[in-house]
Amino acid sequence: MAELIPAWDKGSLLPLDKIEVHRRGLRHMAVSVFVQRGGQTLLQRRALGKYHTPGLWANACCTHPHWQEPAATCAARRLGQELGLHGLSLTHRGQVEYRAEVGQGMTEHEVVDIFTATAPEGQEPQPDPAEVMDTAWLPLADLPARIAATPEEFTPWLRIYLARHAAMIFG
Repeated sequence: MAELIPAWDKGSLLPLDKIEVHRRGLRHMAVSVFVQRGGQTLLQRRALGKYHTPGLWANACCTHPHWQEPAATCAARRLGQELGLHGLSLTHRGQVEYRAEVGQGMTEHEVVDIFTATAPEGQEPQPDPAEVMDTAWLPLADLPARIAATPEEFTPWLRIYLARHAAMIFG
């Protein structure tokens, strides 16, 4: 069954198939969450079975809301589904738009609601292996240098967020 996400086609916001949206490079709604703890940020390495950007490091959670699903509800849902993180308090940091080629003939053209959350000491992710192959806590101060040294290991959107929107996200 097709997963319907909110996307713009011919000027109207419609429920459209997620894969088709990416193949056509249509502008669509998305959610990204950055989970932090003690000066560190949680990264996830996308599972090898993902339909684009498999095996690349991304922020804690990146996803698309279902049709008519509020962004905050989506963020909390996917933190639980992807990482087994429940009950984190989410803070909406703003909305950004970007466009990036993500391989496999697909384009992300997203209008993204950005959230942050703080994980308490001792709460560790329990990733769903179909979604996430690895996680790591990385000092936030080290992330720009790591991305600069090996950009091919990181998703395009994480590189964009750090280069253009870090002050909004982490400020």
